[in-house]
Amino acid sequence: MDYKKTAQEILKLVGGENNVASVTNCMTRLRFNLNDAKKADVDAIKKIKGVQGVVTKNGQFQVVIGTDVGNVCEEIKKLGKFEENAAADSGEKTGIVAAFFGTLTAIFQPVIPALAGSGMIKALLALLVAFKLVDSGSQTYQIFNAFGDALFSFMPFILAFSAAKRFKCNPYVSAVLAGVLLHSSFTGLNTGDPVHLFGFIPVTMISYGGSVVPILLIVWVQSYIEKFANKISPKPVKIFLAPMITIIITGIIGITIAGPLGNLVGQVIAIGFNWLNDYAGWVIPVLMGTFCPFFVMTGMHYCFAPIQTIQYATLGYGTILGPGMLASNIAQGTAALVVGVKSKNKDLKQLGFSSGVTGLMGITEPALYGVNLRLKKPLYASMIGGCAAGLYAGITGIHTFSSTTAGIFALPVYIGGESFSNVINAAVTIVISMVVTAIATLVIGFDDPAEEEKGDSAVEERKEAAIKAQGIKISIDSPVEGRIIPLSEVKDEVFSNEIVGKGAAVVPEKGEIRAPEDGEIASIFDTGHALGMVTKDGVELLIHIGINTVELKGKYFQIHAKQGDHVKKGDLLISFDIDGIKNAGYDVATPVLVSNTGDYLDILAKKEGAAGSGLISVLR
Repeated sequence: MDYKKTAQEILKLVGGENNVASVTNCMTRLRFNLNDAKKADVDAIKKIKGVQGVVTKNGQFQVVIGTDVGNVCEEIKKLGKFEENAAADSGEKTGIVAAFFGTLTAIFQPVIPALAGSGMIKALLALLVAFKLVDSGSQTYQIFNAFGDALFSFMPFILAFSAAKRFKCNPYVSAVLAGVLLHSSFTGLNTGDPVHLFGFIPVTMISYGGSVVPILLIVWVQSYIEKFANKISPKPVKIFLAPMITIIITGIIGITIAGPLGNLVGQVIAIGFNWLNDYAGWVIPVLMGTFCPFFVMTGMHYCFAPIQTIQYATLGYGTILGPGMLASNIAQGTAALVVGVKSKNKDLKQLGFSSGVTGLMGITEPALYGVNLRLKKPLYASMIGGCAAGLYAGITGIHTFSSTTAGIFALPVYIGGESFSNVINAAVTIVISMVVTAIATLVIGFDDPAEEEKGDSAVEERKEAAIKAQGIKISIDSPVEGRIIPLSEVKDEVFSNEIVGKGAAVVPEKGEIRAPEDGEIASIFDTGHALGMVTKDGVELLIHIGINTVELKGKYFQIHAKQGDHVKKGDLLISFDIDGIKNAGYDVATPVLVSNTGDYLDILAKKEGAAGSGLISVLR
């Protein structure tokens, strides 16, 4: 995959840099907060090579890439200045339930890699102890146990920082509030005797290590207290007074109301799921094994993470995500692999194999969006396999002893207890999922798509080749270094509607306009913001630096040529201060237009990429 090209195409089709409030990525998806979601061309984005699918959920525009998503995201960030966690008003109304799940997802999604890594360390340690390679009383064990258990012991710190980003408050103050819950001076009061603040406000003493809900409520309260504190604090002392007020007021509310209330909510959730495990333990793995693809599509699977974390804190093991997702993820990967084996479509075969392997490892989005959901029937087969394996997992009561990505390599997290029956049943669950899914995929079949070209790039390349072969093209290079954007994205209807000519626009990266071809300067404005020239082939060009920059009256521009000058390709015509123009509030997008379009058969222009040779092709 050409990461840079893919990034440029995606950014263009989501509405350009100015339509992106923030962009980040998870394990497989680009996650955009768009200022106007209606500007995103979903159908065109789906046709980009390397894109597996598009999902819009809870006001977030998500582009599914697969395991290369980090590289694509880095390239996108190079194309503009984007925040990672800003919220945008996309114009869409979000319901209370959707907002709640969206908040949980936003808080826990960044924590998932740390949870998975810590979980695998604990699983590896359990494996080493089980095979008597490490003694549980040794110093080595204690050190590695600290590596794996640190996250779970100090969960409030991690969640405080993540929640602060979501609730838009100071994350370092949030971390201080988490520290209050775990500080020895506070925890040391938990001796069984009643505790009172100021002698009369009762404080419920709770063990907050590993807790989830209390710190989320506390940071939510902080977000309001902090705004109040910033508002009432005089500027000269705001830097210390506002945080001090926030910590004291939020801290008191936290240890007396929010913390105990959050703990009660967590206990109620734990009791509910414990009851379900005792009387209908097979239900959760069956539902998760069958419908997990839809949870992934909507992002709801992240919402189960806090519930499972509560289980680990109260029971020492989890049943919410691990067993059912193990059945489902293996089924997703297997269905994609079968498609890869059976398909005669070269691209689909390659995608089936690659996404199938990552699916077996627990990363299912490439298989889900790229193969199974696209073909539909493999998705149904994977749901059948996931249901069968989930039923076995539920009947045998398998459970995880730590969190990690649910896939083949997750088997160590099932090691625990007095025997190996739990991990053996987990392995059987994997086998059932693979066998049933493979058979179902073969029996149900799928509609193998014929070979087809993806997008319009191949057509354009053939057209360019034909032009070169016939020798009827005049090539015009870019007069400025930068990034090409289509004229349609220029924020001036005179240019975007091609009223004064056809061509392209360039977002400059270097403040120099140089002659794109040999020719004569036909006109040049005293303000230096625009010029016209006629090339040696008679092509009339208009180069306009920025939008409405005539209002600057020459500030930030320096002219190096005059009307009537005969110039050579590469001669410096105008220099300008990009940062100065931007800081003055002006868009620096620079249209490069052919104004005498009626003299030619057609004008073709590049719409993306780095500006350089062959920006515009004039056909005659």
